This record gives sequence, C-alpha cells and structure tokens, in this order.
Amino acid sequence: MIITVVGLGVVGGSFVKALKGQGHEVYGVDVDEETLARAKADGCIKGGFVDGREIIKRSDMTIICLYPSLVLDYIKEHEFKKGSIITDAVGVKTHFLNEAMNLLKDKDVEFVSGHPMAGRENKGYLYASKEVFQGANYILIQHEQNSKSAIAMMEQFVSNLGFHSVKIMSPQAHDEIISFTSQLPHVIAVSLIDSDNQKYDTGKYIGDSYRDLTRIANINEDLWTELFFTNKNNLLKSIQGFEDQLDILKKAIKEEDADTLKAMFIESSKRRKNLEK
Repeated sequence: MIITVVGLGVVGGSFVKALKGQGHEVYGVDVDEETLARAKADGCIKGGFVDGREIIKRSDMTIICLYPSLVLDYIKEHEFKKGSIITDAVGVKTHFLNEAMNLLKDKDVEFVSGHPMAGRENKGYLYASKEVFQGANYILIQHEQNSKSAIAMMEQFVSNLGFHSVKIMSPQAHDEIISFTSQLPHVIAVSLIDSDNQKYDTGKYIGDSYRDLTRIANINEDLWTELFFTNKNNLLKSIQGFEDQLDILKKAIKEEDADTLKAMFIESSKRRKNLEK
C-alpha cells in the first residue's frame, strides 16, 4: 500500500517511524525540508515533498497530521486518489468532521477520522517515536458515510502499529469524553504550574507527583487554543465537574471533616485502580 503522511511533527513523525518495516511504500509531506531529509535518512520514508500534490494522487491512504483548520485547508486544496482512504489525528471531531465531509462530498474517497491517544509534550519530528503508540489507545470515529470494511481495515491498520485498544464511537461521544480525559488534564496542569507564586526556586523542591502532574504543561499554545475553543461547551462542563469536586475537598479541609476527606481518598483510589483493568 502507498501511504503518505502529511505533517511530520511529533504525531506524523511517529506514524512514519511506526510504519517502517511494515511493507508499505511510505512518503512524507512537510514544509520543512530538513525534517523530510531526516525522515528519509532514518529510512522511514521513501521520498519527501513540500506540497505533495502528485504523490497524494497515487496514495492508497493519506494520513493528515496537521492542526484542525489546516487539515481542512489541505483537503480543500488537494485531489486524492479515487477509492483511497483519508484519515487524520485531530483532537476534536464534531465540527471538524462536518466540515471535512462537506469538502469531500464530491470526491470518490472514504474519510475515516481517527485520534491516536498518544503524544508527547514536545513538538517536532525529533521527538517522534514509534514507542508512544505501543499499548496506547486509539479512537476511530464512525459516521453514516463510512463503510464497515473501511472501519475494519483501519482498526486492523492501527492495531498493527502497536495500539492496544481501538474504540469506535460517534464524533459527539468522542468530543465529550476527550474533554474530560485529554483537555481537562491540560487545563489542570497549566493552572497548577501557573499558580506557583515563585517565592521559592520551585524546581529544587519538586518530586515525582509535581513532575508527573505538570509534564503536559509544556504545551503547544497554537494547537491547544484551537482545540479548547472548538470543544468549549464540553470542556466547560468538564471544568465545572472538576471545580465541584475541588470545592467539596476544600470544604472538608477547611472544616476538618475527616470522614468526607477519607471517603474521597478511598473513592479516588478505587477509581484509579479500575483504570488499569
């Protein structure tokens, strides 16, 4: 299969690295020629293109790893091979998918939207790694125009890349759960580290708990601003739910309510263990 990955940042770069040695003919598209040269030198792509108009027309699958608005621009401006599959790695789906399907309605292609639940806090190909896919979760978005065969093919395809759990859901359900499991943790990490009054040299006093909780505070400001705004209704509900729990915890500490505090700790421990099942 001829596969072209558009955007060789940390996610697209991880795709080409994971595809290496799987028997596909893989090409890369990126505006940075140095990144393309490095990916080719790594043996991850057969060739690289700054635009990719010609190779896209030959590709059986195109994986577009760009910001949501840029994915839509790319779809609008390019012609794809008839009968091919297009997929993406966009972190919000409802509005994006509606726009994408409108752009593709007159093109004989199948769009199977996806979301690899794996990434790193740093940007760029240098931080890409096939290892981030190993044992990670992947969400496939099914809509009424998808064929069962295309969904099944994509499910097997991403499993071959190392993803352990592949879930199929609607774009609306995706955006609701992602607001909680992905976007809210970023909100918390940013708020935590920005709440530091910097009275002390904080880095000299941190342990694993602070380090783990703030890892994702090293954030791509352009991407996450777009993701937060596009999914703001779901995200605001998730933030409110978190604030409600924080208020209960704060009240219990203020009133020295040991029973409530211990009950919250017991419940959180139980839920955390259940995540590993």
